[in-house]
Amino acid sequence: MIDEPLISIIMPVFNGEKYLHKAIKSILSQTLDDFEFLIINDGSTDNTRNIIESYKDDRIRLIDNEINLGLASSLNKGISLSRGVYIARMDADDVSFPERFKRQVEHLQAHPEIDLLGCRAVVFRNLGDIVGLLPFFPSHQAICARPWRGISLPHPTWMGRANWFRHYQYRFPEVLRAEDQELLLRAYPDSCFACLDEVLLGYRQGSFNLAKTLLARRTLLKAQIRLFVRRHQWGNFFLAIIASCFKLGVDLIAAMPACNRAFFWRMAEPVPISAMDKLTRILGNFNGSK
Repeated sequence: MIDEPLISIIMPVFNGEKYLHKAIKSILSQTLDDFEFLIINDGSTDNTRNIIESYKDDRIRLIDNEINLGLASSLNKGISLSRGVYIARMDADDVSFPERFKRQVEHLQAHPEIDLLGCRAVVFRNLGDIVGLLPFFPSHQAICARPWRGISLPHPTWMGRANWFRHYQYRFPEVLRAEDQELLLRAYPDSCFACLDEVLLGYRQGSFNLAKTLLARRTLLKAQIRLFVRRHQWGNFFLAIIASCFKLGVDLIAAMPACNRAFFWRMAEPVPISAMDKLTRILGNFNGSK
């Protein structure tokens, strides 16, 4: 175990046995290896714990929640236990490209004004079919230009300064399925965000779930309204309501038979061949069990 690692990677997981091997292997295969890997088993009832324990790597720290606490609480727990200079996020069904942490650390070290850094992400379905790229905005101004639509910085791509995470943390239990957006909305006036124009993460997108999507929309809108009213940002207040209604319409269309592609319209940017090949190779190399 590294006493003072450069990076603390925080990955909560709940009943994630299906894709967990790929996620863990993608972290252990990073070209930058000065990290601790905090895997928070959030009350899983499947084979998740056994899978984590099968990896005999001193960088892994297994943290068990006796009951399911949820994403925000588990992330805050990881933040409080982290020892790194930087904190990185990872989801238990995604894959990080080998150079991800090296590239992000280099950029953060070269730009001390940046608090939180993302990267480009290629979206793929459960069977490995590639959908496209998540929307990309490089600078703080571009990322935060339309807070009424949300802050465009994909959660699983985050790496930031540990002090920033400790200062803001995640809000719970009132924010469900929009924990990242609430944090970004709360923090952006006094923070600096950026995003690398390099595909460094494979983002797994499951099938469209209307109930979960509507819950995320509702909690995000509540967070937006609360913050915009507090800041007297009435333009953003009304635009957030309008944008939420538009998204609701798209969601209802996507829920209709054979119409779920409507949900993926924002992910339609073509993927560079190099990133496509790399993702295919990663998924192939990490296929199956340990």
